[in-house]
Amino acid sequence: MNDFVIDEIVDSSESFNGRLFPLARAEKLKREFATMFSGHLGRLKSGFYFEGEVLMVTGVSGTGKTTELEKLLREFNLSQAILPNGAKARFATCVLDRKGTWKDLGKDTLHAMGYPLSDKARITQAEIGRRIRQQGELQGVVGVWYDETQHILADKKEQAMAEVLDCFKTMVKGADWPMMLIMSGVPELTDYIPQLEQLFRKVTHVRLDDINFEADVDTVNSIVGSYALEAKLSVADELLTGDFLHRLVTAAAFRWGLVFELVVKAVGKALVEHSTDLKLDHFIQAWVSKTKMNAAATPFTHSSYVSMFRRDAPFKASIVP
Repeated sequence: MNDFVIDEIVDSSESFNGRLFPLARAEKLKREFATMFSGHLGRLKSGFYFEGEVLMVTGVSGTGKTTELEKLLREFNLSQAILPNGAKARFATCVLDRKGTWKDLGKDTLHAMGYPLSDKARITQAEIGRRIRQQGELQGVVGVWYDETQHILADKKEQAMAEVLDCFKTMVKGADWPMMLIMSGVPELTDYIPQLEQLFRKVTHVRLDDINFEADVDTVNSIVGSYALEAKLSVADELLTGDFLHRLVTAAAFRWGLVFELVVKAVGKALVEHSTDLKLDHFIQAWVSKTKMNAAATPFTHSSYVSMFRRDAPFKASIVP
């Protein structure tokens, strides 16, 4: 027995992690990605010059961009699509840093492809680009997903910004092995890319929208039910009302990713209590644990929850109750 291991939470976390409730947006994202890859594969087969394309996926923090893309690319890599050179196609994943330069971008990309460079390596931008294309062709890496792309673009002076954008451009325009890019981040990301027209015109946009309660209430209800069912819990009647579902969506700032987070935490509370039902109190407990707010002043209990908890401030009260 280990005092630091809560078996019920371990089991539910193992069950839930990596498995997503199928939202309509996932199919839209998959369709756009499949369209981009299919065009890329066809042009590779032609043997003639072409340039790669960019899929830009944006949404506010907590929307669930990273989770959706991770699942999409995990499935793509497992599909093992065969390229004209016989290699199995795959996408690499790279998380960018706010302080990064064009050189950091290149080194991080190579590292994500399994070709690390020493931090002390003296190398030009052209040489980094050549190695990325070379490793891509050898390993079947047809593209790179840059998560939180806005980090490396934010607060850059004009020249530094141009150098980073030019590095991205070089990847999609590589004559011997053009790459596809996925750039994901907050909506402000779309403000940076137009600064380099040659990159901007390669972009297809996918916006992961917030929850529209009237249109999505049945889906939210299904999420609560499916996670409870997976954990072998019944859903208490008090959670089957429109009032509760609206409070849940408000608590999540109308963001899909935060709805999932709150439901998973509430399920965890129920399991630790050895409850047979998922109840309202479990959501209240989850909220209080996360925010340290008074239990009487949560989105699940307060009469003025709509004005108190705003979309632009997740997990924060906008007024003092």
